[in-house]
Amino acid sequence: MQKYDVIVVGMGPSSVFLAYELVKLNKAKNILLIEEGKKVENRVCPIEKTGKCIKCKPFCNITSGFSGAGAFSDGKLSLYNPEDDDIYIGGELHEYIGVDETKKLIDYTDSIYLSFGADTNLKGVDYKEEVSKIYKKAKKENLNLISIPIRHLGTEKSHELYGKLENYLRDNNVNMMFETIVADLIIEDNKVKGVKVKSSKDIDNDVDLENIYSDNVVLAVGRKGANWLTNICDKHNIKTNPGVVDIGIRYELPDEIMKDINKYMYEGKFIGRPEPFRDKVRTFCQNPSGFVSTEVYDNDLTLVNGHSYKDKKSTNTNLAILVSHHFNYPFDKPIEYGRNVAKNLNELGNGNVVVQRLGDIYRGKRTWPEELENNKVEPTLKAAVAGDITFALGYRTMTDILQFIREMDKVVEGFADPSNLLYGPEIKFYSNKVDIDKNFETSVSGLYSIGDGGGLTRGLMMASCSGVHLARVLAETKIK
Repeated sequence: MQKYDVIVVGMGPSSVFLAYELVKLNKAKNILLIEEGKKVENRVCPIEKTGKCIKCKPFCNITSGFSGAGAFSDGKLSLYNPEDDDIYIGGELHEYIGVDETKKLIDYTDSIYLSFGADTNLKGVDYKEEVSKIYKKAKKENLNLISIPIRHLGTEKSHELYGKLENYLRDNNVNMMFETIVADLIIEDNKVKGVKVKSSKDIDNDVDLENIYSDNVVLAVGRKGANWLTNICDKHNIKTNPGVVDIGIRYELPDEIMKDINKYMYEGKFIGRPEPFRDKVRTFCQNPSGFVSTEVYDNDLTLVNGHSYKDKKSTNTNLAILVSHHFNYPFDKPIEYGRNVAKNLNELGNGNVVVQRLGDIYRGKRTWPEELENNKVEPTLKAAVAGDITFALGYRTMTDILQFIREMDKVVEGFADPSNLLYGPEIKFYSNKVDIDKNFETSVSGLYSIGDGGGLTRGLMMASCSGVHLARVLAETKIK
């Protein structure tokens, strides 16, 4: 019976950097990473050739595979300002290990990214006075602006960088199983003993599962695995806390309107609580001169996202506008709620992302294809279907988004131009937040949770940092 020191479920940034750090600590001789998708060099999205999403089987190459969605994201690494007394972006890692230790981890992890080819240029550090003026203007409209240094990898460069990391792990004898599904965990007397796996090709087949053993299993499944993680926690009574789902749209508008934000900050993170519901609404993943894109989740749910390349440019900026949804007793299924919203929008778009002009929403009408063809803002996602997202997005969510756009227009003139485009759905899935201790261990002995899927982090940098930290914990306490 083969037994590993550590098994890691998923190969997103948190998993990759956990393995990298164990290599550096000379503790990676007997660890195993398991991933349902492909090696990074085999991950290709056909949409550029086909013009539309063909819903790759068994898993979307955008969301699954080595480095997770990170390999196809716009590749922004969010850092921090030296004067900051808190960590404002990236989840809750600092609440477990402290602000100072988190800053040290960011510096260390950033140095790893640089060593594998990340751009040495930092965005958002050269225009403090101009950013301060925008910050004050936003405050008057009850919007909070968070501006931190950002290292932009670029979508195509992210793919290359993570390819180098994959090769590094392989060259250092890290065990990696690709196109393999973790169907279940092996838990006895509230202690983890390993995992049960099968080939991704057998996703819909009832086949015998292979047992792989370890007394230390790390769940690093990312947002793509949030639904899987929720089911696993329910099945094995792993303690969780009420979760959140972020539901919204991808907003596309001309670079000219966003020129100051793009120049001074590259990505401006605005947060508001518009009336009447006072829900948290935020901008996320801003892509100057970028392209709106699609990604496919389980059961062929098609969501919208955004890319920003280093070399290929459009004349539009796109960004997410997300509304945080917290649910109370007796409803505790935020993922199912989000999936239903996505399903309804997909049905409206005949399986595709739906796009609508802002002015048509104000007029209470759908957008027609011929109107989109003559629109001042040309859509960069050609596969999107013109329609009416208000049929499925929900009154409360839609009200929050429209009011937020009006408030943003007072800060960034033209933000509420009727020609601007809303694509839906953009949804960020997280499982119910996994209950973990300071060492990221769950209520099951030997079972750990890191990265975005379990609610600890948000984004590439913090997910990567969580992997580095857990590697140090395991090297010190669990691996001989």
